[in-house]
Formats: sequence, structure tokens, C-alpha cells
Amino acid sequence: MDTLTTTIEVTGMTCGHCVAQVTEQVRAVEGVKDVSVELHEGEASPVTVISDAPVNEQSLRDAVDAAGYQVTAIH
Repeated sequence: MDTLTTTIEVTGMTCGHCVAQVTEQVRAVEGVKDVSVELHEGEASPVTVISDAPVNEQSLRDAVDAAGYQVTAIH
């Protein structure tokens, strides 16, 4: 089965704790298999989401919001 990759641009993360919060919240979204974050302090950080099927975009936005950060783009 092919996997899908979705990239979320997230602002507001500044440290490893921020990365852990976003990772935990996004990983809890239904259908998400894995999450990786590339921290870019002071700018949008790409969060890569791996899934087997398309993941609901609003669920991803809600997960990032619940972690206390802001989504600037999803692609």
C-alpha cells in the first residue's frame, strides 16, 4: 500500500518541547501513521505527516491549534 505525505507549515514553535507537543497532537489524528517536524525558529516549520489515506485537513488544523500553534499552509 502506498503512503501519502502531507506537509503542514506551522508557526510559533521555538524548541524541542514545542515539537513534542505538535507531534503528539498530530499523531493522535485518525489515519496518521507518523509525524516528523523540522524546527525553523522564527519562521514556519514544516511538519510532515505520513498516512495510508488522505487525512482530514481540518483535523490536522485542530490538532496543531490544540497544541497551541498556528497552521499557515497545508500541502
